[in-house]
Amino acid sequence: MADPISTPRPTGPRHAWLTRNVKVLCGVSFLQDAASELLYPILPIFLTVVLGAPPAAVGAIEGAAEGAASITKVAAGRLADRFDRRPLIGAGYGLAAVGKLLIALATGWPLVLLARVTDRLGKGMRGAPRDALLVEGVPKGQRGRVFGLHRAADTAGAVVGPLVGLVLYEALDHRLRPLFWIAVIPAVASVALVAAVRDPRSHKPAANSRFRRSADGPHSGSPENADGTAGKAVRAPWRSLPRPYWRVLAILLAFNLVNFPDALLLLRAHDLGLSTAGVVGVYAVYNLVYAALSYPAGALSDRLPRSLVFAAGLLFFAIGYLGLGLIHSPWSVFVVLPLYGGFAACTDGVGKAWISTLVPDHQQGTAQGLFQGATGAAVLLAGVWAGLAWGADGHVPLLLSGGIALVLAGVLPVVARARTAAR
Repeated sequence: MADPISTPRPTGPRHAWLTRNVKVLCGVSFLQDAASELLYPILPIFLTVVLGAPPAAVGAIEGAAEGAASITKVAAGRLADRFDRRPLIGAGYGLAAVGKLLIALATGWPLVLLARVTDRLGKGMRGAPRDALLVEGVPKGQRGRVFGLHRAADTAGAVVGPLVGLVLYEALDHRLRPLFWIAVIPAVASVALVAAVRDPRSHKPAANSRFRRSADGPHSGSPENADGTAGKAVRAPWRSLPRPYWRVLAILLAFNLVNFPDALLLLRAHDLGLSTAGVVGVYAVYNLVYAALSYPAGALSDRLPRSLVFAAGLLFFAIGYLGLGLIHSPWSVFVVLPLYGGFAACTDGVGKAWISTLVPDHQQGTAQGLFQGATGAAVLLAGVWAGLAWGADGHVPLLLSGGIALVLAGVLPVVARARTAAR
């Protein structure tokens, strides 16, 4: 097994990574994120100003939503290695659409809690199967590009959504609730587009695959055996995941314990004096930076150690959190939050690409599901403690998380080099 810190060099045809599924799933994610991010920046304001929820409830709601997603991600990852992945993806995006509908109907914050949990259950159900299909047939040395492009498309929706929401917010005389109904439309469209996804395994009955394995031996060439590892395939337990995978998972898990939901960052921006329109605007700028840097960061991680690119993301995280904790003027948010966009660009897709190169193809769903579930659970804990420690303005949890991330940004490359030298 390759060293967990090293990065496979690009191999195969130059555009071998740009498969049909990559293109379709980029479109699906664009539509879904346009729907999600149309309402996400106004949700903390809707909760606290319209529905009267306390800031602690905002953190608890987002934390509970991420916790629900975490549990589902682990289960969906195992299912993705055993069954067709397209139905799981479709059901996941369908649940997200239902969640948005429930928010539109909400008259109290408990129903928003139910809506967000439903939405995140959908996210958990679709994440690992989708990510496994994204790398189907893609050389390991080109997977940074795959996840980088996918994150760019996903986040382009997060730019369009808030901007559309901002225009509609002004056109609808500053009424929030109609925006939630409008967000249902692209969410439903994303579910419909899933029909264009192709799962190679759906065309080869599982029963026949099992027969070929037993009759022809472990390298019979069935779908599960395409990578030459048929004997261990889809039923392998989590303990069979390689040791490098667990080491990287531990590093990423430790960081996410201080990575609380972005809803609290937007609440901080509002507390600093930004209007609702200002919060939506700065969130759109943040996502524009995120989208613009995602593909370059992913491509860079195909050439440099992914640990180094990830560490750069932690540095951006520290700048964002420390900046939001220290500033006092609303206009400063337009400087700090866009810089924070570099964090997501350098860690989200890069982390998934990093994980995907540490396991064989027949364990992609299990590995991605456990990774996304465990880190999501860490975000749940971060949301709970940050919400409870928020106080009047939230500067204490922001400064604490930003300081820890700054230390990790310096430590990660050093640990990576030491481990590489020891091999």
